Amino acid sequence: MKARLVGVAVLGFSPLSQAASDEALNTAWLVLASVLVFFMQAGFALLESGMSRAKNAVNVMMKNYMDGCVGGITYWLFGFGLMFGSNITGWFGMSHFAPHDGQPWDFTFLLFQMMFAATAATIASGAMAERTRYSAYLIGAVVISGFIYPVFGSWVWSGIYGGQGWLAQLGFIDFAGSTVVHSVGAWCALAGILVLGPRLGRFAADGTPRTIPGHNLSLVALGGFILWMGWFGFNAGSSLEMNVSLGLIALNTHLAASAGALGAFLAQRSTASPALLSTTVNGSLGGLVGITAGCATMHPGYALITGLVAGCVVVFGMRLMDYLRLDDVVGAVPVHGLAGVWGTLAAGMFFNGDLFSWARISVQLIGAGAAFLWAFPLALAMYFILAKTLGLRASTQHEQRGLDYSEHAEAGYPEFNQAVTYDERELARRG
Repeated sequence: MKARLVGVAVLGFSPLSQAASDEALNTAWLVLASVLVFFMQAGFALLESGMSRAKNAVNVMMKNYMDGCVGGITYWLFGFGLMFGSNITGWFGMSHFAPHDGQPWDFTFLLFQMMFAATAATIASGAMAERTRYSAYLIGAVVISGFIYPVFGSWVWSGIYGGQGWLAQLGFIDFAGSTVVHSVGAWCALAGILVLGPRLGRFAADGTPRTIPGHNLSLVALGGFILWMGWFGFNAGSSLEMNVSLGLIALNTHLAASAGALGAFLAQRSTASPALLSTTVNGSLGGLVGITAGCATMHPGYALITGLVAGCVVVFGMRLMDYLRLDDVVGAVPVHGLAGVWGTLAAGMFFNGDLFSWARISVQLIGAGAAFLWAFPLALAMYFILAKTLGLRASTQHEQRGLDYSEHAEAGYPEFNQAVTYDERELARRG
């Protein structure tokens, strides 16, 4: 026996080194998952830019690029402490602000959570595209990343450094953030849409919606693929360790996304509508949002049902937005908000070993409602203040010409915008 132990130790598998080896493996996995979630920013940028007009392509890309930057710094300064610091009251954290000292795992965990904050902030970008002033948008991203998102997150996920959020104490289930990340981001987007109003020409005088097609559906499809890939890190990474549950989580994620696209197709064909690429991509994203809450706690068959229903929810949600004259350029509210609510309820309905428990579903309803009652009024007040002070909406002239030149003096496709390019440069020359 002693010889066997010595041999194992020589090979590097001694009991003393096992804990360190496990920590290194978990760290490597979480860093990889962080990279995948970060890459989702590229997916959002491509999808949102493709769904917008060519004259706003640079502006949309810039917002996605920068909200992760300013939002990440803000989350490090304030958000992480509010979300995961010692939560004695159950409402918000009170430690670990601007962390610069700690154990190696603390920094790994901070990196992963920083990527989640960027995702929550960027959801509003696409919904508010083509008529939002750049500086005002970035201020909104800072407030979402540094306050609105982390405070709600502390109600569900805190406890790492002591205490526990009040929703977690009730038993609320949200493994990777159908509500914490996606619904919170969507309710902020809805507030921005209401304050901004629709784009010029989006609705006729009698309220009839007019389609304003995006300029590049290839970017939309590519963005959808990238988001789908990144979501494996989003969901499986939320296990926070390399363990045998990763396969089920990844499988459920993929099944729900596939079923979401199918659900969107069926919903479109049920009303004799054409099967649109943009709507189909949104259906798969709705499936991904829907499964995010329960990806670790339901069987694959229920994951498929969750995604299928989410795809239908997205399609009919987009029609509801048109009926209400709410101009959501990319369908962010149906995809992240409505599908997020459904996914949160599905996590309670299809919980392994406790199917269709009304007590569990009731807690899920409370959590989904709390997210709306927290995020929407605060975001509405924030955007209203921005509108009345700095100015949230671009001027009519700038919206007509495109925000690429008015905000950035650039163009994504300069060879197709020579007249606009000349006009803007001439105006700049004249001072």
